[in-house]
Amino acid sequence: MASLVVDNVPDDLYEALRARAHRNGTSIATEVMALLEQFVPTEAELQRRRESCERLAELRAKPPLTPGPFPSAEEMIREDRER
Repeated sequence: MASLVVDNVPDDLYEALRARAHRNGTSIATEVMALLEQFVPTEAELQRRRESCERLAELRAKPPLTPGPFPSAEEMIREDRER
């Protein structure tokens, strides 16, 4: 496993990390790892996201199976005008 050393961390950022780690009952290093895992996606995560987006695009491209239980906007406007 690789190591990472970060120099010249601004004092206010370091204090925010320290406070966050204290609130979560962890070390600063553990807190930094959690933030990196949360906000820096790996290549596998990026691939999973791409596949999800492609699947969503496929689903959006398909016509709905049924018109659904709701009237169309056009039907609702007509009904409202007839009142």
